[in-house]
Amino acid sequence: MRLIHIYIIAGMLQLMLAGNASAEAISVELVKKDDGGWQLLRDGKPYFINGAGGSGSKDLLAKSGANTFRTWGIGEGTQSKLDEAQKFGLTVVLGHWLGHERHGFDYGDQKQLDEQFEKAKTHVMKYKDHPALLMWAVGNEMEGFKDGDDLRIWKHVQKIAAMIKELDPHHPVMTVTAEIGGERVKMVHEQTPDIDIMGINSYGGLPSVPDRYKKAGGTKPYIVTEFGPPGTWEIGMTSYGAPPELNSTEKAAVYVDHYTKGCLNNPKLCLGGFAFTWGSKIEATSTWFGMFLPNGDKLASVDAMTEIWSGKPAENRSPEVRWFDIKGSDVVKPGEVIEVELDIVDPEGEDVDVNWIVTGEVAVYNSGGDVQAAPLPLDDVLSETSNKGVKMKIPSGGIYRLYMTASDGSGGGATASVPFKVDGPVAPVRIKMPLKVYADGAPETWAASGWMGDYKYLEMNPKSTDAAYSGETGLKFTYTNLGGWVGVTWQHPANDWGDKPGGFDLTGATKLTFWARSKGKSGLIDFGVGILGDNKKYHDSLKVESKGHKLTREWKKFTIDLEDQDLTRVKTPFYWVIGGKGRQFTFYIDDIQFE
Repeated sequence: MRLIHIYIIAGMLQLMLAGNASAEAISVELVKKDDGGWQLLRDGKPYFINGAGGSGSKDLLAKSGANTFRTWGIGEGTQSKLDEAQKFGLTVVLGHWLGHERHGFDYGDQKQLDEQFEKAKTHVMKYKDHPALLMWAVGNEMEGFKDGDDLRIWKHVQKIAAMIKELDPHHPVMTVTAEIGGERVKMVHEQTPDIDIMGINSYGGLPSVPDRYKKAGGTKPYIVTEFGPPGTWEIGMTSYGAPPELNSTEKAAVYVDHYTKGCLNNPKLCLGGFAFTWGSKIEATSTWFGMFLPNGDKLASVDAMTEIWSGKPAENRSPEVRWFDIKGSDVVKPGEVIEVELDIVDPEGEDVDVNWIVTGEVAVYNSGGDVQAAPLPLDDVLSETSNKGVKMKIPSGGIYRLYMTASDGSGGGATASVPFKVDGPVAPVRIKMPLKVYADGAPETWAASGWMGDYKYLEMNPKSTDAAYSGETGLKFTYTNLGGWVGVTWQHPANDWGDKPGGFDLTGATKLTFWARSKGKSGLIDFGVGILGDNKKYHDSLKVESKGHKLTREWKKFTIDLEDQDLTRVKTPFYWVIGGKGRQFTFYIDDIQFE
């Protein structure tokens, strides 16, 4: 029996040693070449970054010829991301997220700075030896969008960079800025000696980065940490203030042209780049920056980058948009017919399935990458849809956008959109049902931005793996105050309590359903639809409460009856309110939808 124990212990030790060996860091060096240029060496071999950033398939990323992806922050999913990279032969640039002042972070508050520093230190110690780690990135656009010359920010970046270099001598450190205007290049070079590389997020201005970087005094190597089509802030608007969007075929050409001019033509200083975004993203429009459709179909930008990364064309190319535009004026009266023409083909001759939707236009064209509510498809406005075009009538005034998405049935997709204005009285237009307020993969049209009561004691994780009733993630709420009360309401537009136009006509919905459970004991919780009364200029057209529910550890489905309710303007589609009961508590919510 003793010999068996010895053999078991010996076997365990061998497994432990093998595990440690597989977790050894692979050294990455930044070296200066004889010609004055810079080069990355990974495990002693030249390494040029062919990368992308986003949540799309890493298997496809590797098969497309890329070798790296980046993260903007470090959280509960970081270990799995590193392991996935190792599985597919990729490396990772791990980003330490630094607070933004526009989100409430104060670089004059030493307590906040200390907490941010210690958090970064903990992450370095945890992940520095993973073999898939390529380098660290300290912050992403934390300097803001003005001159970028706040010394407090740059001294903090330097402090974190110096700490990383001390704890991890095997990986370079960079910081990431919003373009290179103002004093950014000067600050990075003069105030952060332990920053090895400057990361530059650049879109419409990328072709001129090499020249502008040199004129600004840039001598450190740089990486193009985000690039893609020009942003809404870089193009001309229509007469009514809406941005025209390039179609997916036009965007693909931009990816190639801008990356070639902004990076590949400057090999002495540019160490590579990250296409944005390797996934789908709602920012300004539903399709502006994504390289994929939400269903996973790749767009032409993926094909374009595949050819750059691998040196050969993609095997199955995405459909090509040859023509897409409104026939006639893009400003009409309510009820007038609007006609749009389309010419789309598949390079391999496959049939192309075309889908059309019309939505209201977003109120604000975000330019900082913040999460943005998705516009909802309108009901009963389209007619005569085909692969050649569409006709539509809008009964209410406002600014709208027509979206075309296409699929070749073999994983290739295409997108195009066009804005237009209906010149007349503004009122909500009816939305298609069913409609998800919150669920995995669903567009977040309403924002969970209306925090009430003692909300400084509330923490929300909108993508918690502990909180999933279905799919992979759900909503997790933790309230740490022993008394008082707290609540959250979803809003459209975000952070509005009835002072701005918004909301949607959800006529046709008969109920709101969702699932909820608690981690342990909690107080009674109230749920509801419609929290804005008629004392507000832009109020909800209904107010329905469901009070006094007790959550348990088991998932339970809740239903709020909406039969015979006026749903013509729903600005706050869901809210909850709960009181503290002498203990902190955690609860979960998932799959909120109108049916």
